[in-house]
Amino acid sequence: MEGGNLDQYHTFYSCLYRSLLFPRKFYEIDANGNVVHYSPYNGEVLPGYMFTDTGFWDTFRCLFPFLNLMFPSINLEMQEGLINTYKESGFFPEWASPGHRACMVGNNSASILVDAYMKGVKVEDLKTLYKGLIHGTKHVHPEISSTGRLGHEYYNKLGYVPYDVKINESAARTLEYAYNDWCIWKLAKDLGRPKKEVDLLAKRAMNYKNLFNPESNLMRGKNQDGTFQSPFSPLKWGDAFTEGNSWHYTWSVFHDPQGLIDLMGGREMFITMMDSVFAVPPLFDDSYYGQVIHEIREMTVMNMGNYAHGNQPIQHMIYMYNYGGEPWKAQYWLRDVMNRMYTPGPDGYCGDEDNGQTSAWYVFSALGFYPVCPGTDQYVMGVPLFKKATLHFENGNSLVINAPQNSKKNIYIDSMTFNGQEYTKTYLQHADLHQGGVIEIRMTDKPNTSRGVNAEDFPYSFSVNDKASVVSDKKKK
Repeated sequence: MEGGNLDQYHTFYSCLYRSLLFPRKFYEIDANGNVVHYSPYNGEVLPGYMFTDTGFWDTFRCLFPFLNLMFPSINLEMQEGLINTYKESGFFPEWASPGHRACMVGNNSASILVDAYMKGVKVEDLKTLYKGLIHGTKHVHPEISSTGRLGHEYYNKLGYVPYDVKINESAARTLEYAYNDWCIWKLAKDLGRPKKEVDLLAKRAMNYKNLFNPESNLMRGKNQDGTFQSPFSPLKWGDAFTEGNSWHYTWSVFHDPQGLIDLMGGREMFITMMDSVFAVPPLFDDSYYGQVIHEIREMTVMNMGNYAHGNQPIQHMIYMYNYGGEPWKAQYWLRDVMNRMYTPGPDGYCGDEDNGQTSAWYVFSALGFYPVCPGTDQYVMGVPLFKKATLHFENGNSLVINAPQNSKKNIYIDSMTFNGQEYTKTYLQHADLHQGGVIEIRMTDKPNTSRGVNAEDFPYSFSVNDKASVVSDKKKK
């Protein structure tokens, strides 16, 4: 990193360091030079890799995508370790420390495994990989309810986990299961699985729509009989959501932002709702927890409305301004978050480290792009923090990101070239980055409102063609 000040260097490299602390190696090299591990899942000493001490609810968002970008050979070992975990316990882990741990929600091992596969970090045993992913959609660990899918019976039948069946944080589970199904769908398509199987996964990836409440334009818990939870407050933390509220979780549609835009009535309302996150005062309802948990307190101290950067569910939200065609708003808020919430001082960290996720957010954001939807090859554009950054990839190529006009005032992208060619897209692609070269970014103090106005410039993940089979299937029924 070049062209910053000393505080920025301290902050960046501290965050880079934290990003690489977890997961930890849990294997050894024996006297014959073979890789072996003690299995925390069955108590045996077995061949192969094993890693531990990471929570996928946090780290699927950008920590593991960072490893796929910069350290794919190490992440391949981690992926092999996940295969071993499934073989030794019958499940992929969701929170390993060192074995399965009852913590958090979701089935985000699907994201970890599929994002690696789609970016060329491929294990040899793809048959076991796919088998384990499908198993996790139909089962829950007999002792550790956070492993597998708690509520899968309801989710697979109704399209959501009901609010009133005594399964906590049901809306958060539903939204994450839908994204996880999309990840598995990506792999199923690539592996040439039967069409019926592929279409079922694609259909379930749309289950997020079942929780969208048009009255509030927000996600909301839904009862078994199809009615929405009542009473409902978008400021209530926990309950139907995990360590957050509806303002935070409504944006957890990583794989289909255009679908969310359509539900909200179009881009104008989509942008208005995102603006509202910052405009709503930092009020909260802590009745579910019975106390002010530290994530709530951090939100109030940050004083950015109901934007709670210290907790993971909303950390990608700012980048979604790109999907709404107003990338300059992403640039404004990203620079604000980087400057205010990350400093080298004793109080310079905005919340839980959470196994490197919150640090990896800063590392990506300081470079100027972010993996909003792991499982795609897209990194959505933000705004670089430094005048120059050089990334040295494992394949021997290097990428230089130049932004010489960068300053406290010049926080907006005016124009951009990639290897000498004008570049108007609001996303970068994984393979293009790994080919190396030079990205030149002209910075200015005024937003360029003409950027991102063409449809082909928007980052989309779940395309119309991908949805076609799902739509036709519904018509047949």
